Amino acid sequence: MSGGIDSSAVCLMLQAEGYEVVGMTMRVFDLPGHFEPAALSGCDEATLRSGRLPGEPAFIKSAKALADRLGIAHYVADVREEFRRDVVSHFIDEYASGRTPNPCVRCNRHFKFRLMAEYADRLSCPLMATGHYVQTETDAEGHVYLLRGADAAKDQSYFLWRVPQEVLRRCRFPLGGMHKTEVRRYLAARGYEAKAGGKESMEVCFVEGDYRDFLEQHAAARMKAVDGGAFVDTAGRQLGCHRGVPFYTVGQRKGLGIALGTPAYVVRLNAAKNTVVLSTKADLLASAFFVSDATFVSPRDGVGQTDLTVRIRYHSDPVACRVEPLDDGRLLVRTPRPVSAVTPGQSAVFYVGNRLVGGAVIDSQRGIGLYTTPANHEG
Repeated sequence: MSGGIDSSAVCLMLQAEGYEVVGMTMRVFDLPGHFEPAALSGCDEATLRSGRLPGEPAFIKSAKALADRLGIAHYVADVREEFRRDVVSHFIDEYASGRTPNPCVRCNRHFKFRLMAEYADRLSCPLMATGHYVQTETDAEGHVYLLRGADAAKDQSYFLWRVPQEVLRRCRFPLGGMHKTEVRRYLAARGYEAKAGGKESMEVCFVEGDYRDFLEQHAAARMKAVDGGAFVDTAGRQLGCHRGVPFYTVGQRKGLGIALGTPAYVVRLNAAKNTVVLSTKADLLASAFFVSDATFVSPRDGVGQTDLTVRIRYHSDPVACRVEPLDDGRLLVRTPRPVSAVTPGQSAVFYVGNRLVGGAVIDSQRGIGLYTTPANHEG
């Protein structure tokens, strides 16, 4: 229970269906925006940026108030220290390494669904439910597959590819077949008009605003150490100076701080040399890329699957692909039409139709030229 629109609707729906509901809310990282201004009046700047603020955030109070109104038990899992060590540190390390992380994927596997399962076991709850916009189906062999949500604009399957089978077997996703507008109407019709009109939650729950500001606040020494790196072209010629590799992502065009007379895009990052490679939009296109740490629901879903599609970022459309195993354990993903801005650190999530069949982490593209036509640039 986040105290927001979706989880509140799920609680109401399950209770209406006759389930005994128990609520659990995670507290992972405190942001000033989570609190009423008066609650922070005595905090200095360092405390406000610490991720550990006194008192209770407004979203936890909201979740507790809903639980009281529904007459259900409610628990708070305070995992701020653990979350900082695992998710936040990984987030900073990935940017420092020239990669663009996907913290929600990591959190879902290692925190949200793990904690739900732990609390469910402790409280003897056989089932678990969340407000994610996804659906599930089970095949004849007992594999549980996630399906994309009916509301394409809200579908969250992309972020859930790491959730293990033993957890998915216990999960219910009541909003998977609904559109967001329907969920808002559902809440309003049951007397929760204020909540129905509430704001959407942030995509990265511990970052308020630009991730670059977060890096400067929480890893100031590391960011200062890389300030003054070089912009270079694809031939290695220096074009100017930049703020440091962590402040750029593949595909970025705006906010580069350099004028070349023609539109320039970030096409590669080299953290070891602290260089940012700029080129044209055409140099962002790729018809093959490396992925690692791949997981498929069933072995038949990956190599050899002829109906496979891939999404290389949350809002990207699925693109037809095939995967080939490499001797080093990675996979080579080939697409019949080029995709743009393949970004190391992001997730490549695989589907057959609307069924999520697996996922992997996009790897460094160094050496990809060996697998592509000579006309393509080496990553």
